[in-house]
Amino acid sequence: MLKVKKLLLLLFAVPLLLLVACNNEDETSAPEMDKEAMENFNETGYPIVDEPITINFMTRKPPTTADDYNDVLVWKTYEEKTNIKIDWGLVPSEGFEEKSNLSLAGGDYPEAFYTAKFSDVDIMKYGEQGVFLELNELIDKYMPNVKQLFSEHPEIKKALTNADGKIYSLPTVYSPDFTSMTSNIKPWIRQDWLDQLNMEMPQTTEEFYQYLKAVKETDLNGNGKADEIPYGNNSVAGLIGWLKGAYGIGNKGRKQGFVDLDPKTNKLRFYWTTDRWKEMLEYINKLYSEGLINKTIFTMETNEYHETGSQGLYGSTVTTSPETRFGRDEYVGMPQLEGPHGDKDWVYVTAPVVHKAAFVITDKNKNPAATARWIDYFYGDEGAKLFFMGVEGETYEETDNGELEYVDMLTDNPDGLTFEQALRPYITWLGGGYPALVQSDYFKGAENSPASIEATKKIEPDIIEETWPSFPFTVEENQRLAALKADIEKYVIEMQDKFIAGEEPFSEWDKYVETVEKMGLEEYMEIQQAGYERFKES
Repeated sequence: MLKVKKLLLLLFAVPLLLLVACNNEDETSAPEMDKEAMENFNETGYPIVDEPITINFMTRKPPTTADDYNDVLVWKTYEEKTNIKIDWGLVPSEGFEEKSNLSLAGGDYPEAFYTAKFSDVDIMKYGEQGVFLELNELIDKYMPNVKQLFSEHPEIKKALTNADGKIYSLPTVYSPDFTSMTSNIKPWIRQDWLDQLNMEMPQTTEEFYQYLKAVKETDLNGNGKADEIPYGNNSVAGLIGWLKGAYGIGNKGRKQGFVDLDPKTNKLRFYWTTDRWKEMLEYINKLYSEGLINKTIFTMETNEYHETGSQGLYGSTVTTSPETRFGRDEYVGMPQLEGPHGDKDWVYVTAPVVHKAAFVITDKNKNPAATARWIDYFYGDEGAKLFFMGVEGETYEETDNGELEYVDMLTDNPDGLTFEQALRPYITWLGGGYPALVQSDYFKGAENSPASIEATKKIEPDIIEETWPSFPFTVEENQRLAALKADIEKYVIEMQDKFIAGEEPFSEWDKYVETVEKMGLEEYMEIQQAGYERFKES
């Protein structure tokens, strides 16, 4: 209690001492370290602390992971190495947002949030309040792996830096050179059907249309039924993500889903009201109206999508891997298509920082330096190997050529368990959203399969050079932008589907644009511009 009172007095007496950067932008202030905790702490080497400590988390728990993380091999191994026990505070994914918000609002929150995926609004709100600790100096002093990552890839530090110049969270990071992961959702086509039709791989939007028509008109599976589905999916998002690059829009990657840079003016634009966006929707509407896209694309559940795919009925799709999704090996990757105006960019690529706030440390943390060292491990090679592969001899082996491979007990389980079910007692990365560096050497998911690597080679020549992360906004900008997004972005997505499905005629396009403008598009773009300028200058 005395320590708490002392901290409160310091906060009132010297409000800029804790958690807030000094006026000099090159200086930061770290949280005050408890003297007793620091005496127990080792700045380098292991264990991280001499006498065991417990840190309490609140953790988003995907349904694919174990019910008790302290029974999981990875965490038992890491606890032995560090002398740090984690009270995980597991919360099912579907209830995490509500429970974390209630805990923060009521002041009864943990020392850290794990696999949190907080919004940019929350990061700035609780960062400015001092609830989420500023990490700048902790990174500089106690997090060599994160520091090295920033040095090698400045764009990662840039993406994590908020409008006030401070870093309050640690992310899920896809290594920038792991291209099959940064472009994990790719277009696929049945090579055997192309061969049957005596057609070459489509290179343009028109050639893709001709392939889809041929699939519809031919009994390629030879069952006497017209059950082939030229393009199949349970969402139009993947198809749009792929086709945007053929129409010269969305040219700064997946993280910026509504604004990009106008190549004619070099200015920020809201591309959902442009002529090119309209032209792309007209193309997709043509596919949909001619029965070349499954009519259930807006309503199909994921399980039904996978089940239909397992029957080999899709002539093409956009997904991570048909081999892992459907259990089919007839598919090969497609290239980026060239559009009617000569555009041919692969824009469906994400910035390296995927989840900006996968991990935060709060002001209730009694061992911030130890916590910083604990989490830093997973942004380096040794920690990534443990996190994704487990323990050598138990979950993986190293081959003669230095490759890491899961043991047969996991990949060909004798009890008939699926790979994910077999992995459950050993790791917790299934479900995503974790704070760690994802590298091709250690991540053995679908994105690192031979088919996915080959598919990536098809799109690699056309990948855009620059991908934008989310822009840094102030608390006030975030609050106002959230309200504008709730109207504008919701409306344009609804209208996108209506235009594609033919429920809204394109003769109403001008009215649609006018409606978007009346919703406050000018103010929306002013805030986006402010964030963009801040991003450029950081």
